[in-house]
Amino acid sequence: MDEAGELLKRKGLRSTSQRRAVLAALRGFPHSTAAEIEARIAAAGESAGRMSRQGLYNVLDDLTGVQLIRCIEPAGSPTRYELRVGDNHHHLACRGCGAIEDVDCVVGTAPCLDPAEDKGFAIDEAEITWWGLCAECRRKEADVRQP
Repeated sequence: MDEAGELLKRKGLRSTSQRRAVLAALRGFPHSTAAEIEARIAAAGESAGRMSRQGLYNVLDDLTGVQLIRCIEPAGSPTRYELRVGDNHHHLACRGCGAIEDVDCVVGTAPCLDPAEDKGFAIDEAEITWWGLCAECRRKEADVRQP
């Protein structure tokens, strides 16, 4: 059995062609949108490529629920999915081109930040997104400003 099939079974999910196709479509492409995943599956020409849009979202929900993939929702951007789970990392997001990069937490352990007041919550995670311009967008912006 392949690696994806083993992962699915260990998490208590059936190893379906659709689930394996989604995992394969995310391999090497972190922070993918559902549309990007769908396009990669279709381009691969697998039988899973005939999966409906709702079927894709069901698979994404299943994989997120068992923590095989992580879902991030940067403001003003479509929901994105990645295979990097189970660690305490955050994200950099470019306001110009929308690029997203992983950033390891300097503290190393969750929740990484403590709120001024916990209001009775037992806090176990902090999700952080830093916004700015990536190096390429900064370079382009500087080129535009030059006479």
